[in-house]
Amino acid sequence: MGFKPSAHDMCLMFKPNLMLIIYVDDVGVAAPSLKIIDKFIAELESRGFILTREGTFSEFLGIKFDEDKKTGTITLTQKGLIKKVITAAGLDDSNPNWTPASSKALGIDPEGPPMKENWSYPSIVGMLLYLSTNTRPDISYAVSQVARFNHSPKQSHAQAVKMILRYLKGTHDKGMIVKPSGKLALDDWADADFCGLFRSDPDASPTSVKSRTGYIITLSGVPLVWRSQLQSEISLSTTESEYIALSQSLCTLLPVCSLLIEVAQAIGLSPSLQATIHCRALQDNQAAYLLATMNRITNHAKYYLVKWHWFWDNHSKGHFSIHKVSTTVMRADYLTKGLVRDLFEKCRKLNQGW
Repeated sequence: MGFKPSAHDMCLMFKPNLMLIIYVDDVGVAAPSLKIIDKFIAELESRGFILTREGTFSEFLGIKFDEDKKTGTITLTQKGLIKKVITAAGLDDSNPNWTPASSKALGIDPEGPPMKENWSYPSIVGMLLYLSTNTRPDISYAVSQVARFNHSPKQSHAQAVKMILRYLKGTHDKGMIVKPSGKLALDDWADADFCGLFRSDPDASPTSVKSRTGYIITLSGVPLVWRSQLQSEISLSTTESEYIALSQSLCTLLPVCSLLIEVAQAIGLSPSLQATIHCRALQDNQAAYLLATMNRITNHAKYYLVKWHWFWDNHSKGHFSIHKVSTTVMRADYLTKGLVRDLFEKCRKLNQGW
């Protein structure tokens, strides 16, 4: 039918004025008009496909999309899954919580008692992971913490799961309220928490001195990709942990930028809209920012030269730019650590609109 698969994602296909995203047996279709979509569906049916047409793109893979035409905002929610996971853990009558994680990092707790709840820890965490990666970046840090212990959860880990669930109970009707800016701008907000598990995990455990990466990538001001994860190696300074977080986030940002350019050209977006495409990395650590932009190696930084300086060539060729921002507006802050309520809600407002 003339479609071309993306060079970056084989489940994304397009031709002029038509774009498809395929997920197993579900297909999302985008086009400038319903007439084009009707013609596409009719052609598929003429080839023997039996299709169920869901109508407008108001729900996909359990995610509900509600558009407010007056304000131009779109609200993404997963109320059904939140209710399901709360009920599965028997917390329908529990009191709500204001934040999903405490300010102290969740450790291994080797001497703690085993989990005593009768619900399945891996099952609950699995549902929380789906929530955290689709509509609820506000629980990503907390879920990443509890996911470490699927193999052998302690009672303290079960309590941390219940803290997340009580937070979801108080915010069950929330998700993300987004308003696209109308410009194809990609922004990468990268942050790190240096040695965040110190004194939470046993001192003899290598994880006790591991740092955490958190980043969130927005398209047109709308959260597109986000992640909270422990770094794979031990950083020896705050600068190194921040630089690693920046490098890890760019491994996602640069392919997404290439994909955006590919799609814009393939479906025939107007030159004026294509001209708004730009790609930025935003960093709040002064030392990491200077190291990334000045391309200057010192005796203190040369030991991680090979692993983390790979993106210098992309930066020098103008594929993306790096900017220094204030810590007060760092949108990835709640992906790296447990924040007190006022700071947590401020960061949530920046990303999720509420």
